Amino acid sequence: MAESDRFLQQKILTVTELNRLVREALEGTFPLFWISGEISNFTRAASGHWYFSLKDASAQVRCVMFKGRNAYVDFDLREGDHIEARCNISFYEPRGEFQLNVEFIRKAGLGALFEAFEQLKRKLAQEGLFDAACKRPIPAYPKAIGIVTSPDAAALRDVLTTLRRRNPSIHVIIYPTPVQGKGAAVLIAKAIRTASQRHEVDTLVICRGGGSIEDLWQFNEEIVARAVAECPIPTISGVGHETDFTICDFVADARAATPTAAAELASVDLQALRAYVAQLWSRLERRMYTGLQNHAQRLDFLARRLISPAEQIKLKLETLNHVKNRMDQAFQSTLKVQKLILANLENSLVQLNPENVLARGFAIIHSAEGKLITSTKDVTFSEKIDIQLKDGKLAAQLLSINKKQAEQKQ
Repeated sequence: MAESDRFLQQKILTVTELNRLVREALEGTFPLFWISGEISNFTRAASGHWYFSLKDASAQVRCVMFKGRNAYVDFDLREGDHIEARCNISFYEPRGEFQLNVEFIRKAGLGALFEAFEQLKRKLAQEGLFDAACKRPIPAYPKAIGIVTSPDAAALRDVLTTLRRRNPSIHVIIYPTPVQGKGAAVLIAKAIRTASQRHEVDTLVICRGGGSIEDLWQFNEEIVARAVAECPIPTISGVGHETDFTICDFVADARAATPTAAAELASVDLQALRAYVAQLWSRLERRMYTGLQNHAQRLDFLARRLISPAEQIKLKLETLNHVKNRMDQAFQSTLKVQKLILANLENSLVQLNPENVLARGFAIIHSAEGKLITSTKDVTFSEKIDIQLKDGKLAAQLLSINKKQAEQKQ
């Protein structure tokens, strides 16, 4: 026997201890699981929590679904509904009650639908029908928009109202088809192929309003997915509400959360476009005005620098006169210096002129042969000489030669 078992046999438990041990044993044994049954004794508490029982032909179990979880249930829960619930076991210690803590609810039989949905989704994904590279851009300015939906659907009214409000000039063509019920998928695919063959619209909107998964199931059929994938016209899927996803959404070129959102995605808002064009025009005007001002200022600046030919000639003449004056001044200065130099040379020449020297009593003596005599060594006794005076020449003969004493010693 295990030690814990011997401990329990020997210890006297309180009710609180017992309930705690039961809760720990139950909650630690059962993982998260699915259960199906019929709703009974359904109550919405003021706190927002749901209390009910799930039963079958032989038994029932109490359940609680707290406010944070039941907010995601997208259908009204009623007495007698057959559901499938994902839950775990809990034990409410204060009352010693066993119950299920429900985390998610779906209508009974939806498990098979979800499985079929996932299988088709995987198949088409492997074929590349969901690839982003295959998605075509939605035309920004369509001339005509096609709508595949039921003529009696509220979704069609929402789409038409939105298109009229945003851009009443867009031509709308409706390709009517049932969007719910047996055989609707074939008719939806036929309407899409009709639009493809006619090719009279720029964008094709495939839409219907919200509903249960069964109501939207026609848009999860493979025949519809193939028709959308083969459509040469850019397609927008606007099926159900924001939380609804169908195979058609994945195959289409664009998905919109609602039919109204699909109409907004398919059309440009004329008022917004006009406002944008007006904004661009205003920006263009400002840039043109600023550009003209800048060019005008630059023109003024260049005009101040621009000189007329007459003014240029005048400036050139002024410059020429200035240069001429400087040249004249330089010439006069140079001439004055040269005159001084010439006067000095002339004075030196006058002073060195032999005639002036002779006038002061000096004489120039030449030999009979005309050789200049400058020393007693140049003549001999009784030699004839010529004496050049101021006013004529004298012929003479040397009678004596008196040399300086220094020369005699030599």
